[in-house]
Amino acid sequence: MDQAALKLDDREPAEAAVRTAPHNVEQEQELLGAILVNNETFDRVSDFLEPAHFFIAAHQEIYNKSGQLIRAGKVASPVTLKTFFPQDTAIADMPVLQYLFRLVANATSIINAEDYGRAIRELAVRRNLITIGEDMVNIAYDAPIEMPPSAQIEDAERRLYELAEKGQSNTGFGTFSDALTEAIELAAAAYQRDGQLSGISTGITDLDAKLGGLQPSDLIVLAGRPGMGKSALATNIAFNMARAHRSATGNDGRPTTTNGAIVGFYSLEMSSEQLATRILAEQSGVPSSDIRRGSITEEQFQKLAIASQEMQTAPLYLDQTGGISIAQLAARARRLKRQHGLDMIVVDYLQLVTGSSKRSSENRVQEITEITTSLKALAKELSVPILALSQLSRQVEAREDKRPMLSDLRESGSIEQDADVVLFVFREKYYVQAKKPAEGTEEFFKWQADMERVHNKAEVIIGKQRHGPTGTVELRFDEQITRFSSAADESRLPERFE
Repeated sequence: MDQAALKLDDREPAEAAVRTAPHNVEQEQELLGAILVNNETFDRVSDFLEPAHFFIAAHQEIYNKSGQLIRAGKVASPVTLKTFFPQDTAIADMPVLQYLFRLVANATSIINAEDYGRAIRELAVRRNLITIGEDMVNIAYDAPIEMPPSAQIEDAERRLYELAEKGQSNTGFGTFSDALTEAIELAAAAYQRDGQLSGISTGITDLDAKLGGLQPSDLIVLAGRPGMGKSALATNIAFNMARAHRSATGNDGRPTTTNGAIVGFYSLEMSSEQLATRILAEQSGVPSSDIRRGSITEEQFQKLAIASQEMQTAPLYLDQTGGISIAQLAARARRLKRQHGLDMIVVDYLQLVTGSSKRSSENRVQEITEITTSLKALAKELSVPILALSQLSRQVEAREDKRPMLSDLRESGSIEQDADVVLFVFREKYYVQAKKPAEGTEEFFKWQADMERVHNKAEVIIGKQRHGPTGTVELRFDEQITRFSSAADESRLPERFE
């Protein structure tokens, strides 16, 4: 091999490594020219095209300044635009005015403007993908102490998801006819859904009657003192939704939920096995204490087997990671939605989630504020309801009436502010049971009567609801199998025959 060929071979790897980021200068020039010729062109692309989408820095500035003039009701032209650049500014070795007139001379038709704008945006997305990839490689090489590999993966997932979602929705005005059609479609979907609700049915009729189901994009806080059954209620609702899940193929060829929900359940307090045992007890009617001890009859075992078979197909996904950060929680929710779909999130419970920044962890109120704000943002981003459980402060115990109020929420300011709905679980039996007097006394018989009155009774107090009424919903609670259900009243009982 001669020396010339050798030198060429030596150069090829280096030359191959130098690659220019994807861009199209001519498209940018022609679109900017069209905007300067006819300012209406800007209105066609401004909904989805941003200055940062242009590859050439000078083009970013021209698009930005043109937009400012047009939004202010003024004309954007080479002459008016020139005054906003310093006199000695040169673009591509030309004076600004000359370059702007060159853009006008090469302008595309207003008819093609939207296609050009979308092509420029797509090239910008590809450049962002390259940047994310390069950052991943560089961070992986540097391996900073404060960013372990798991945190890097979550950060990359977040950036990719944001890039995928940004600019996907069409903004701007639509006709009233289109809005009417959408309203009719929503009404039709509600008519076909269980309970004919606008939101997702909780599976508890009396609760749905007050809430209208759980609405997409809402943050619902479910609070209560320990022992009230808030985890049991959340588990009941989650499984009811997953069991009722039905889907159909949408217009885009993807499966769309028509009833029930695909549920992501963050169980930060209980293990997956404990959660599954609760649901198994509720569905089979076999007490969870008997299941844990193994003291079950053959008949009960048959019930467990039948119930477990029916439960296998329910789209309920469990994450039992303890002390999960809000950033990890959001990243995993986005991943679940992308891979399997997601219609509902449950977080059990709020105070066990950690903030993502070191500064917030030094101040608990600040940390809870970050968590609730992030959960509300995630609910809107994924368009799913998020049911977050929360502990109540001990001040409830000091009152004569133990029914909780909004002020009883721990770090209540941010929770109360960010939540769309606040629910409290209250069981009077918990407090009556603790006051058991000596047997045989007059107080004991009175206590027995009180226990009869509160047996299997629970209340869900709606302390806040942005879109509906507040008030109290009386429910039935079977403590042995941790099942909440609608309270049976006389109107629901079958007709009596003497």
